[in-house]
Amino acid sequence: MALLWKDDLATGVELIDEQHKELFARIEQLLAACNQGKGKEEVTNTLDFLAEYIEIHFTAEEELQRNSGYPEYEAHKAIHDKWVEEISQLREQLAKDGPTVRLVLQVNRKVVDWLTQHIRKVDKRLAEYLRSQ
Repeated sequence: MALLWKDDLATGVELIDEQHKELFARIEQLLAACNQGKGKEEVTNTLDFLAEYIEIHFTAEEELQRNSGYPEYEAHKAIHDKWVEEISQLREQLAKDGPTVRLVLQVNRKVVDWLTQHIRKVDKRLAEYLRSQ
C-alpha cells in the first residue's frame, strides 16, 4: 500500500477505496522515478501508467454515479474532466523538459494534493449518497 494513502481517505465504498489506493500507489511510483533520477523514458512510462489508471477509475466511478442516479453527477464529471486536462499538461511538461524538480513539485501539487482534497470533499459525499441508496 502506498505511503501517501491515509485511512481517513476511505469512503466506505470498497470499489472506490481500492481504486484510490491503487492511484496513490501509482503516484508514489511516479514520484520515486523522478526522485531517483530515472530517465525520461521511465518517468514517461510511469506517468502514462498513472494516466491510464485514472481513466479506468473515473470511468468506474462515473458509472456508479449514473447507475445510482447521483444528483451531482454532472458537476463531479466536470471535476474529473478538468483533472484529466491537468494530467495531460503534466505529460506535455515531461515531454518538453524531462523529469525535473519542477515536475515533482507539480505532481505533488496537481496530483497528490488535488486527489486528497477531491476524495475528502467530493468522493466522500458521493460515497455517503451511495451508502444511503
